[in-house]
Amino acid sequence: MTRLELLTIVVGRARSNGFEFRRWYTSRLDLPWISAEAALTLLDQQRRYYALLFSHDFANAFWKAGEEITFSVPAQTFQRPMPDGTLKTIQRKSFMRRSARRDAWRYHLREMALAEDPLRYLRKYLNVEEDLTEDIAAATANDSPGTTPPATTRAKRAPVAKPVKTGPTKSRALPTDIPAFLRRPYIP
Repeated sequence: MTRLELLTIVVGRARSNGFEFRRWYTSRLDLPWISAEAALTLLDQQRRYYALLFSHDFANAFWKAGEEITFSVPAQTFQRPMPDGTLKTIQRKSFMRRSARRDAWRYHLREMALAEDPLRYLRKYLNVEEDLTEDIAAATANDSPGTTPPATTRAKRAPVAKPVKTGPTKSRALPTDIPAFLRRPYIP
C-alpha cells in the first residue's frame, strides 16, 4: 500500500467522523483548494502530511471520543531481576487491547510523536483489505496439515489473538474503491 493510498483511507475515516478536510487544508496550509485528490497528492509529495497527522482537529476526529478502539500489541521479550538477584527472561504473547476514553486522541498524539513513522502508527488502527487477505492466507496455510505459511508472512506479522465476542456485532464492509468524498464534484 502506498503512502497516498494510506493517506486517502486515513482522511476518509477522519471525514466520516466529522473532520472538515477542505477547511483544514485552506486555513492551515493557506493554499487554494482544487480537489481532494490534488490536496492529498500535494500532502504526499511535499511530505506535508505531518501537519495533518499532528493536527488536533484531525486527531480528535480520527480517534472519535468515546468510541472503542481495538488494536494488537506485539509480542515482547524482556529480562526482569528476581528477588534472589538472578535475571529471568519474560516472554509475553501478543494480545488485543481496547480503549474507550474521551480524550484518547491526546494519548495517541503523544504515542504517534514518539513512533518512528506516524503513518505506520495510524495503520495499526485501520482494518485494511490487504491485512485481512494476509491473515486469511496465513490461516488457511496453517489449517492445511503438513504446510507452513510463507516466511514473509511469519516474519512480517505477529500472531494476533482472536477477540472474544460478547454479543451480536455488526460487521462493516471494507472499502474497495476511493472514498465518496473524493468522488464528489467541487461546488463552491
